[in-house]
Amino acid sequence: MFEKYKKVYKADYEKWYKENEAYRQRVAADQDRLKFHLMPKTGWLNDPNGLCQFNGTYHIYYQYTPFEPTGELKTWGHYTTKDFIHYEDFGPVVFPDEDMDAHGVYSGSAFIEDDTIHYFYTGNLKYFDRDDYDYINSGRGSNTITFTSKDGYEFTKKELLMTTDDYPADMSNHVRDPKIFKKNEKYYMVLGARDVEGVGMILLYESTDLKNWTYKNRITTPQKFGYMWECPDLFEMDGQLYIICCPQGVETQGIDYENVHQVTAMKLDYDFDTDKYEIKDIKLFDRGFDFYAPQTMETEDGRRILIGWMQSWDNPMYPDTQRYSGMMTVPRELSMKGGRICQKPVRELENYRSNVISYDNVCIHEETELKGISGRSIDLEIALKGKEYGKFRIKLAADEKHYSEIIYDKDEKTLTFDRTHSGFKKDTISTRSMYVSDKKDVINLRILVDRFSVEIFVNDGEQVMTSLIYTPVDASGISFASNGNTHLDVTKYDIEVK
Repeated sequence: MFEKYKKVYKADYEKWYKENEAYRQRVAADQDRLKFHLMPKTGWLNDPNGLCQFNGTYHIYYQYTPFEPTGELKTWGHYTTKDFIHYEDFGPVVFPDEDMDAHGVYSGSAFIEDDTIHYFYTGNLKYFDRDDYDYINSGRGSNTITFTSKDGYEFTKKELLMTTDDYPADMSNHVRDPKIFKKNEKYYMVLGARDVEGVGMILLYESTDLKNWTYKNRITTPQKFGYMWECPDLFEMDGQLYIICCPQGVETQGIDYENVHQVTAMKLDYDFDTDKYEIKDIKLFDRGFDFYAPQTMETEDGRRILIGWMQSWDNPMYPDTQRYSGMMTVPRELSMKGGRICQKPVRELENYRSNVISYDNVCIHEETELKGISGRSIDLEIALKGKEYGKFRIKLAADEKHYSEIIYDKDEKTLTFDRTHSGFKKDTISTRSMYVSDKKDVINLRILVDRFSVEIFVNDGEQVMTSLIYTPVDASGISFASNGNTHLDVTKYDIEVK
């Protein structure tokens, strides 16, 4: 019914929806689906788009292919929520149905002003009929498109703002993912870009009316840092500008940049009068396997909330590539601590904690299970204390054959997540590590486990690891082990969503 790189209309979806009730019921009945993460009801989900809060309701739009789990036809899906736990599904709401976006409604954002939501996205075109077609420099058109809404549900007609011809002449055809930032009564648009030499960067445009945009500058590092900077987000926290973006193709440096597709946070000092700037203090934003394309929004109570795609182009899609694929991270509150961005699960999650079990100052020196500390839908808080050990290990989602491990090496000051034994394919590197600080000989961990996902927040969110695991869902054991005496505080909460 649907062909890749052909227009898709709302009527096409409605016909498909009527004919595929059995498919939807099979997916809904799957007991392995995550309990407190946003997942597609059918098909494929990836990048969060258009995040905003409007009149008390959070709107989450996202890259969505309802028809099949391989992500070939891109629409914008739409969920709303009041608490980041219960979501109302409005299905696909923006379709690739015009000449300017015929081959995909790609990623974009939302900007609220004067009781109006202004949406921006990339309309994708593929030029397969060109004799000089190639994937990078002459194979696509990247159109920047806008539309608006007064309520988040009904939308105005799409308007074309810029085409490939409006970007600098030395750009490749890879320019996409607009995000809006306002400063000194002017609007700025950042676009992820790749030039013809394969250098990643951000293009900066300026406007006074959100309709007419003028090229202002390119933002990049003095030395090449990847070949494409996708999904840029420009915002300010505590008076400091930050760019969160996804540089592709950064060379691995020790335990850094081990994924092909990274997510980094960069401090940006920018003079909007002279256009002089400096990028500094580039840090990996998440050290796990499965975190990409995050986007932030400012909420009505002043928080900056981030949601990321909890998956990766590099890893197999799970849990069921025959029916659905993709999920979002737990939304995260961003804050500043010691000059760096910290991430914590949104406070709303705490309203769904139950069945608390807690242990204080337990001494661990051999493999130990603590009664009641187990589960596959849990919020686990752990404090590792003391100096009398070299390594401490946590086995998660464990049975006799399958488990994932979190290993803290006190001497090397590294925390490693290892999913070698979780059922992941053996020919792939299955560990990720990061350096952590043990202030006053204490490491604080908060670990969210939800069926097939693990999100690890270290020292109040100073560092984060997000990964999928492949352990059978009935493997729910947790054990602790140490090669010395580790004193442990641990509290486990079940997360129950009804």
